[in-house]
Amino acid sequence: MLKKIVSDALGLSDIGSVIQPADYDKVEADDYVMHEEGERIIFLIKSKTDEYCFTNKALIHVDGTSAVSKKRTLRRFAYSKYPIRDVFLETAGTMDMDIEIKFTMGALSYSIDVNKQYMEALKDLYKSLIAIGTMQHDNAEYLKYAQNSLATAANAVNRSSTSSPLDEQFKSINQYSYQWMQDAHHTYVVKDFGPVFDKFIKN
Repeated sequence: MLKKIVSDALGLSDIGSVIQPADYDKVEADDYVMHEEGERIIFLIKSKTDEYCFTNKALIHVDGTSAVSKKRTLRRFAYSKYPIRDVFLETAGTMDMDIEIKFTMGALSYSIDVNKQYMEALKDLYKSLIAIGTMQHDNAEYLKYAQNSLATAANAVNRSSTSSPLDEQFKSINQYSYQWMQDAHHTYVVKDFGPVFDKFIKN
């Protein structure tokens, strides 16, 4: 018990390890993965207080208060709702025990310390997060283009003369607009980034 308290006080408990796939079923985060809906663990970092579980659909953070407390807070951040940006990888110095990966999801910033022996694995995670963030940014721009083009088309129709009754025009435009935006949403709001992770993660 004393060793745990000292480790927690020194901050050593916050240095995480990369968990191998064979041990995913032994971590707490696995209980919150939606396996029933095709969700799977891609990459998992575990320290004595926290678990950072990157699935194909979300980041699941099992947030511990301290190394000697069993209290946990579960946070889930779906990639489709929380864009990733500002991804950094800080390598270890000669005397450092850890490396650090930093990123922002939505308005929340993360800084995760990981034992430097996992440097190669962290490089793969870094590349994955960079690729996902870039895709999310580009898709957000494409979605804006789709919305703007629809607005332009609607204005053009309003200015044109037609013999159709107003209620028929409204119904036709409304149906087309709904379908257009639904198609654009399905195309540019990605919920499953499994293929991106699979490209870079070499578990």
